[in-house]
Amino acid sequence: MRLLIVGALEGQLTTATKLAMDGGAKVAHAPSIEIALASLRAGRGADLLLVDVMMDIAGLIAGLEGERIVIPVVACGTESNAAAAVSAIRAGAKEYIPLPPDAELIAAVIAAVARESSDFLFRDPVMARVVKLAEQVAPSEASVLITGESGTGKEVMAKYLHSRSKRASRAFISINCAAIPEALLESELFGHEKGAFTGAVARRIGKFEEASGGTLLLDEISEMDVRLQAKLLRAIQERLIDRVGGTKPVPVDIRIIATSNRNLSEAVKDGSFREDLLFRLNVVNLKLPALRERPGDTAALADHFVDKYAKANGLGRRVLSAEARDALLRAPWPGNVRELENTLHRAVLLSGGEIIGPDAISMPDGTGLSEVVAMASVATQAAQTAETISRAMVGRTVADVERDLILDTLDHVLGNRTHAANILGISIRTLRNKLNQYADEGLAVPGPGEQRNSAA
Repeated sequence: MRLLIVGALEGQLTTATKLAMDGGAKVAHAPSIEIALASLRAGRGADLLLVDVMMDIAGLIAGLEGERIVIPVVACGTESNAAAAVSAIRAGAKEYIPLPPDAELIAAVIAAVARESSDFLFRDPVMARVVKLAEQVAPSEASVLITGESGTGKEVMAKYLHSRSKRASRAFISINCAAIPEALLESELFGHEKGAFTGAVARRIGKFEEASGGTLLLDEISEMDVRLQAKLLRAIQERLIDRVGGTKPVPVDIRIIATSNRNLSEAVKDGSFREDLLFRLNVVNLKLPALRERPGDTAALADHFVDKYAKANGLGRRVLSAEARDALLRAPWPGNVRELENTLHRAVLLSGGEIIGPDAISMPDGTGLSEVVAMASVATQAAQTAETISRAMVGRTVADVERDLILDTLDHVLGNRTHAANILGISIRTLRNKLNQYADEGLAVPGPGEQRNSAA
């Protein structure tokens, strides 16, 4: 993660900088807001700004918004600066870190705001096959499309590809196409020239130029407006970009990785995604399986998250019971790895002792893990029953299926015509006409209080 410190590097702010570097952040420094903005315009980039609370944070955020620079801001200062802290949050700062700095607090805020994670853990053979393919294509220059449900680890896989590529020593730049308003995304990607729009006080380098020589991740690319997709396609094909308001193409040298949690082939059919762009991006497709499809990873990740959050919160040893582990493996996890992580973080905090049982694990709405597993089991059984019934109907005519449904329902209510008609949702007259037809065809039709005999 790239961290830009804005303010005088004195005393406690210097300590905060060192703690951030110890946490793995790449740290740069700007002594003033003007120098910070100039650095960002020049493409030196940052994922997070850590700003002295005594500086003009409102002015900084206004400058960022005016120049269409999308970067989260975190303020920091001594606890005696309460009024300044409140003003910073009201101005738009995401968080406030009190000084003197706390190592765990700085690490937590940086991780939460920048959404940075280097964890990449797998044990299941299903995931191992995907990783093997990733390792094969990583050294190439081919574009890669990573697909899968939300929370399966698409961005982590993108970083894994970059780390094993020939560009590993160069920049890895990520942009979330779903998180940036359409009006800002073009400038964020391609940059702009001075005077290109109101607030463009100087030339701004976009993500394409910032990533030149390295890798650019287009996260959730399916959310990009189709009009901007045409400009993106040209940039990928020709390795040339046009800054907003620019008159001269700018060459770039990048590798593209894109992610999507949607079916892009379906998006092409409904007109929300360009087919030619899909062909250009989808040279290699890495489809990440859902967590429920890789139980070996569920077990390994569960142990990892329990250990991680026990240490992060200064708690003693925490372990999952056999019952809890079994329940975790049987849960559906629609939110995948992200949901599993949040659930186990909560379980670690709320557990009353060393052993975490299934009763100590709950969902955000308070639903217990055991209840979730039970509901998932019922849903699975219902789906399997429906599939069995559906398969049994294949090859039969609608008239045959309708006849059996009517006669079976009549059997169920012991020949009561009115009750059967209500269940079937048809009029009593329609039911009688059908029954007369079946009797004429030689079928046994039960009378009131009777059940059907075998067909004649």
